[in-house]
Amino acid sequence: MKIALLSGVTGQDGSYLSEFLLSKKYSVHGIIRKSSSFNTERIDHLIDNNNFHLHYGDLVDSSNLEDLVNRIQPDEIYNLGAQSHVKVSFEIPEYTAQVDALGTLRFLNIIRKQRKKIKFYQASTSEMFGNSSLRSQDEKTSFHPRSPYGIAKLYSYWVLNNYREAYNIFACNGILFNHESPRRGETFVTKKIISHAVKLKLGLTKKKLILGNLNSIRDWGYAKEYVTAMWKMLQQKKPMDYVIATGKGTTIREFVTKTYKYLGFNIIWKGKELKEIAYDSNNANILIKIDKKYFRPTEVDKLIGNPKMAKKLLKWKSKTSIDDLIKIMINEELKKYKISE
Repeated sequence: MKIALLSGVTGQDGSYLSEFLLSKKYSVHGIIRKSSSFNTERIDHLIDNNNFHLHYGDLVDSSNLEDLVNRIQPDEIYNLGAQSHVKVSFEIPEYTAQVDALGTLRFLNIIRKQRKKIKFYQASTSEMFGNSSLRSQDEKTSFHPRSPYGIAKLYSYWVLNNYREAYNIFACNGILFNHESPRRGETFVTKKIISHAVKLKLGLTKKKLILGNLNSIRDWGYAKEYVTAMWKMLQQKKPMDYVIATGKGTTIREFVTKTYKYLGFNIIWKGKELKEIAYDSNNANILIKIDKKYFRPTEVDKLIGNPKMAKKLLKWKSKTSIDDLIKIMINEELKKYKISE
């Protein structure tokens, strides 16, 4: 039985990857931070599985991480833990660097000292590309990160490449473009939009949704599919870095329109820039307004991935369209309220 160690196990990707690895008969060990309250709802259904284990730890504590690796002796490590909110990284840049950049270095140093061959997956991000002038970004596209988050992740990307070359470590960067699911955190824009639309539909709110840059284009995929690509990277003969994406872009404005339309709202957009609003033509109620405080200090206008290499070498491709992804998220959000009724 293979053994996998996951940081970020309580997050969206960590929960889906845990499910996937357990289906592959792995023994899965997840790292959770010690806190005054539990944040395990995404993995509560796995707690009673005899092959699923949780350990207290933190990416800023190298001695703790080394002790965990020595005790667990994993075959594979998936570093999914991060301060992953881009806008928040401007507010806590030092903490973001400690976790997202140096956390990766700590794992790599531990692997370097181990006699046992451990395969390592690093959760990289499309935010490393920043405002690329290209129509889409692939493994050869130049980086220009425009946030402390993107910069910290770029450090991880390059230190992994350095350790792979210097110490012959089997390590891969998964450069994942935006990937969403019903398990997405409430502070992320797709979940904010879905949650607001569902509450409006059910009559649970009359508040307007406040958003930032509606013109941002993102390549949105389904997180449940993306964790398969993570695993596939570590099953290859040669460690490489891969772009994981759908290859298609959607603006936030389009995401909003599709979401509300699915729930029966007829969205009409009026105005420009900060004065732009969205209202429901059925009753003329304003649903969405724009506020400058939700803009980043340095915006990233367009991120669209080119997953050609992943398709060719990993035999992986995205199967869920943006419309189907929105339906999945909405239907799960509706279930949540039906259960509580």
